Amino acid sequence: MIPIFGAIGVWLLGWWLNSRLASGPYADTRMVRFLAPLIFGLTVIVIWELVVRGLEVSMVILPAPSVIWDRFWDSLPTLWADFVQTIIKGALSGYIIGCISALLMAIAVDRWDFLRLGLLPVGNFVAALPIVGTAPILVMWFGFDWHSKAAVVVVMVFFPMLVNTVAGLREATAMQRDLMETYAATYWQSFLKLRLPAAMPFIFNGLKISTTLALIGAIVAEFFGSPTLGMGFRISTSVGQLSLDMVWAEIVVAALAGTAFYGLVAMIEKAVTFWHPSQRS
Repeated sequence: MIPIFGAIGVWLLGWWLNSRLASGPYADTRMVRFLAPLIFGLTVIVIWELVVRGLEVSMVILPAPSVIWDRFWDSLPTLWADFVQTIIKGALSGYIIGCISALLMAIAVDRWDFLRLGLLPVGNFVAALPIVGTAPILVMWFGFDWHSKAAVVVVMVFFPMLVNTVAGLREATAMQRDLMETYAATYWQSFLKLRLPAAMPFIFNGLKISTTLALIGAIVAEFFGSPTLGMGFRISTSVGQLSLDMVWAEIVVAALAGTAFYGLVAMIEKAVTFWHPSQRS
C-alpha cells in the first residue's frame, strides 16, 4: 500500500504546486505557462507508475511508464522505420497534397459560384464518411504500400481545409471590398492584398485541424493492409501478440510527432498572422 499512499502524496504535491503557480504574481509569464503543464504531466506519469506497481497491474492491461520507456529505448530502430513509413511517407505527403489541393480548389470555389453551390454539399457528404469505410477501398485502389495511406490522408484533410479556406476568403467585409473597387483593383489584386490575408487565420485553423487528421488517417489506414512496416501495422500485430509495451511505445511516437507537427504549424501561424488579435499578447 506504500506506493498508493505515495501516489496520493504526489497528486497533492502537484496540485499544490500548480495552484501556487496559477495564483501567483507570475501566472501570466511564459515560464509559468511552460512549468504548469510540465508539472501536471510529470505528476500523471509518477502516479501512473506508483499505482501500477502498487496494485500489481498486469502488463497486458497497463504497462508501467518505466516498462514503456525501456521498450521504447530498445526498439528505436524499429520505431524509426515505422515513423518514416507512416508519418513521413504516408501522413506528411498526404497532408501536403491534400492541403494544397484544397487551397487551390477553394480559390476556384470562391471565383465561380456554381462550384460553391455544387461542390460544398458533396464535400460535406464525403467528409461525413467514416474512415473505416473509405480506407479499405483506397488500399485496394492504390496498393498496400504508403501510397494508399497518403490517399486516405488526402481524403481526410481535403474537405476540412476546403471549408475553412472558403469561409476565410469571405471574411473580408463588404466595405473593405467596396474600398478596393474604388481603387480600381482587379480581382486578383483584391484577392492577394485583401481577401487572402484576411483568410489566413481560417487557413491556419484548417492546417492545424488537418495535422491530427493526417496522423489518424495514416495510422488507421495501415490496419487494413500494409507491408510489414508502419505504426498501424506494428500496433495491430503487437496487440495480437499481447505486447502492450510496444503498442504504448508506438503511441508515444505518434503523440510526440503529432505535438511537434501541430506546434510547427502554430509557430508558422504566429509569424504569418502576427497582426491578428488572436496573436497579440
